[in-house]
Amino acid sequence: MTLTLTVSDAVRALAPGFTHLAIEAHGLVNGPSTEASSALLDDAARRLAVRLEGRAPHEDPHMAAWREVYTAFGSKPSRTRNSAEALAKRALTDAGLPRINVLVDLYNAISVAHLIPVGGEDADRIQGGMTLRRATGDEEFVTVAGGEEVVEHPDAGEVVWTDAAGVTCRRWNWRQGPRTRLTEESVSAVFLLESLAPMPVAEVERAGAELAELLEKFSPGARITVHAPA
Repeated sequence: MTLTLTVSDAVRALAPGFTHLAIEAHGLVNGPSTEASSALLDDAARRLAVRLEGRAPHEDPHMAAWREVYTAFGSKPSRTRNSAEALAKRALTDAGLPRINVLVDLYNAISVAHLIPVGGEDADRIQGGMTLRRATGDEEFVTVAGGEEVVEHPDAGEVVWTDAAGVTCRRWNWRQGPRTRLTEESVSAVFLLESLAPMPVAEVERAGAELAELLEKFSPGARITVHAPA
């Protein structure tokens, strides 16, 4: 893998059932949301409704496990939801899921349909390798508030994804920073699917295979590698 991904021992101890699957893709074609990517989001919302059978997203066993882990590192899961639960809640409203751009639509559709946190990073914007670890509180997270660039610091003990330049995602998979997000100009990406027990690893692999298939469909000729779960 061109980009190294490391999970610290402290995170493994916090969440022994954690699994992540990475998909590396180069030669992608991105752009504004299309009718086809929008249709995928609508279909994902329908699949989610069937999966939940009338339950709220947080009542799903996988989402409940994420809430327990968020609580364990000091976050309030009802206020700062993991990315899959937050998307699922939006999917079940009249407003539905946001349309961002084609690549983001694709991974959001997989996240909602499988109820699993999925993130996408612009591989050309990542500096060095990426590490999932517990924060010291001194790290910098550059975000945007009120149209202006703002530097935040994660809480000590918070689980964060980092690269050599700082935090790329706060509270595990709650909020991604703008520096590494996928834009309409992105051509290389790393997609991360993250799960906890009780989700079977085989289901994570199915979600990854579906995302890889969509990437091939929307970016013919792209070089796509699905890495084994770790």
